Amino acid sequence: MQVSFACTDHGLKAPRSSEPNKQNTSSPNTASAARTRFRTVALIARSLGSLTHRHAQISLKESTGKLTGMKYRNLGKSGLRVSCLGLGTWVTFGGQISDEVAEQLMTIAYENGVNLFDTAEVYAAGKAEIILGNIIKKKCWRRSSLVITTKLYWGGKAETERGLSRKHIIEGLKGSLQRLQLEYVDVVFANRPDSNTPMEEIVRAMTHVINHGMSMYWGTSRWSAMEIMEAYSVARQFNLIPPVCEQAEYHLFQRDKVEMQLPELYHKIGVGVVSWSPLACGIITGKYENGIPESSRASLKSYQWLKEKILSEDGRKQQAKLKELTHIAEKLSCTLPQLAIAWCLRNEGVSSVLLGTCNPAQLTENLGAIQVLSKITSHVASDIDKILGNRPHSKKDYHH
Repeated sequence: MQVSFACTDHGLKAPRSSEPNKQNTSSPNTASAARTRFRTVALIARSLGSLTHRHAQISLKESTGKLTGMKYRNLGKSGLRVSCLGLGTWVTFGGQISDEVAEQLMTIAYENGVNLFDTAEVYAAGKAEIILGNIIKKKCWRRSSLVITTKLYWGGKAETERGLSRKHIIEGLKGSLQRLQLEYVDVVFANRPDSNTPMEEIVRAMTHVINHGMSMYWGTSRWSAMEIMEAYSVARQFNLIPPVCEQAEYHLFQRDKVEMQLPELYHKIGVGVVSWSPLACGIITGKYENGIPESSRASLKSYQWLKEKILSEDGRKQQAKLKELTHIAEKLSCTLPQLAIAWCLRNEGVSSVLLGTCNPAQLTENLGAIQVLSKITSHVASDIDKILGNRPHSKKDYHH
């Protein structure tokens, strides 16, 4: 069976986060339009069930590196094998840390079996990509042993230098490749949805850069389940290449999207998850228990929102829960960050968890989460849920 239509009309799209007040000023037909959108996506979902039954028959096995102990998983249900822990460059590369420390972190990660390194054109205004590329060139690592990913949306100040138009996707990726000193990236991500660009144009542009050897795969970041389904529908209708994964925030205090919305996409259309911020921007490390340390991310001017979040009433409640979780970590002979990262890896649809660290000691500690994964039994997971009190209500349990 083939999907006979695609939601390329902007009227079928979900409200974007950049339009917070749109619903308040809309016409009385808003509710009817919302119902229409829901019915449309439901039809796509049912059609996709026929299109993608082959995914249900695929048995994807996790493997373990003999020398490093690192575990490897498929990126979604593609054939690309990625380390279940990856190294991110947000805030750190070209910002919080020196180039020398960045090289130390990448070396530790690579020597411990990490093959996934993530960046974006917007990180430090392109400097993060430059640093990443310089290190790869200096270390003379085999390109075929690496999975390098970057993200496109915010490329510059000009109107044509941002968004997901065909022009910016192609030009933006060319710019990233120049900064990275690479011929191609393994995955290029759309760093957020773009309400100003038709979905068909986005999917066609992503297919173009893949067909021209600039990227091996493409994915989404911070897209809704409906938007990902729309991209998949467009790809199938026009014989284009669909996305293979979604980058999403996922940690002990942020669960709904990854545990409620994305599992169905994983099982129906093979879209996996590369999760970021497993320690909630450092909140889960416990370092904010007694306030805001001077050298912490929350002390930066650009992270005033994080500081306010930590000092809020909800922030204080989170710190209280973290104290309880520390007791579980102690019983498992691990640290709280290791427990939190291993907890993220329990989710079946999570292909890899991106780590963001400022120093070698933190990275070494976080990589130790691999050894904790097997210790998080269903009983331990249940104890964690009781403390958190935020498990989404789901008909199915997609955890290992």
